[in-house]
Amino acid sequence: MNIKNLITVALRSMNNNKMRCFLTMLGIIIGVSSVIIMMAVGHGSKIGIKQQISEMGSNMVMIHPGNMKRGGVQQSSSSMQSLKMEDYTSLKENCRYITAISPTVSSSGQLVFGNNNHPSSITGCNEDYLDIRQYKIGSGSMFSESDIQTAAKVCVVGKTVASELFTNGEEPIGQTIRFGTIPFTIVGVLKSKGYNSMGQDQDDVVIAPYTTVQKRILAINYLQSIVASAVSEELTEKAVEEMRIILRENHKITTDDEDLDDFSIRSQEELTSMMTSVTDMLTILLSCVAGISLIVGGIGIMNIMYVSVTERIKEIGLRMSVGAKSRDILSQFLVEAVIMSVAGGLIGVLFGVIVSTLLALITSWTIVISPSSIAISFGVCCVIGIFFGWYPAKKAANLDPIEAIRYE
Repeated sequence: MNIKNLITVALRSMNNNKMRCFLTMLGIIIGVSSVIIMMAVGHGSKIGIKQQISEMGSNMVMIHPGNMKRGGVQQSSSSMQSLKMEDYTSLKENCRYITAISPTVSSSGQLVFGNNNHPSSITGCNEDYLDIRQYKIGSGSMFSESDIQTAAKVCVVGKTVASELFTNGEEPIGQTIRFGTIPFTIVGVLKSKGYNSMGQDQDDVVIAPYTTVQKRILAINYLQSIVASAVSEELTEKAVEEMRIILRENHKITTDDEDLDDFSIRSQEELTSMMTSVTDMLTILLSCVAGISLIVGGIGIMNIMYVSVTERIKEIGLRMSVGAKSRDILSQFLVEAVIMSVAGGLIGVLFGVIVSTLLALITSWTIVISPSSIAISFGVCCVIGIFFGWYPAKKAANLDPIEAIRYE
């Protein structure tokens, strides 16, 4: 029997049991569509996380006081005062793989303007901080180097701070707000950046000269951190290594044991790698759960094929008695199983693409439908159709023609 006849016989048999065939394919449809949707959400989440992390800073490298061990006791980074202005100066002058660098200090407190107040934090930095964190001035200007040298009481505020304090439509530029008891004159307002991937409002920020925050608010002479921007994402690792060498030389650390470093260096690349690895793991987990539906669908195909073989035992006996060979019977039932599996797979692919597209439109999530996910899920469903359809087909092929004809 040629393949055309086999397909014709299989389609005729399926047409006689439309509802049963549809319910059999339903498991395959749900499984394939679920795998496509889960992988689309996973790939989209990975790309979205990378985009949002990159918006937090351009190839940003962060240096903090380290969790140094002294006498076998772990020192908390909050109690360390290991970063000095000399470190910032050395890095700025000697590091070849950075384009911008800024010392940073910060403090939390209450912002007050007239009868309005807003809990926030103030970050002390220099002019490079805007480039590193990819902030842009919306109105007004950034404070100058002379403001840093004189520890001037000036600041730049984010959109959230401006909207919370100036509720009557006042122009923020030139207004004086208080951080605690210290007055600051607003010289600029930042363009809005919205929320980042960690749910932090990037517009709820006040930026001032680091010398002002050091002397007038914190009364310290050390730095809480240093942030820098690497030349490119590819050179981030080289920038980190060069910074480590410079800082170890400044701090007179001669041993290679990194546990003795009194500083820690982290890059956005590390954060991106960590977040994407978590996303990959969740995507794989969810895809495996969705893939269980494919297995259940395969078991449904096997079950229905067993039923079909039982119902058509007499037909099988008659075919064999007029010359049909075992391989013809095997092919007949195997083609029927494969057709159901392939048809379910095609419907599942279509349904998965439609639902993924609707999710992207309704939720504004980043959804990326990967051709590989379509190919893998469809390929698996074809394999499942052959695998689970083979055994019932083999059983039908091995029937004894005489016993089959006598079967009641």
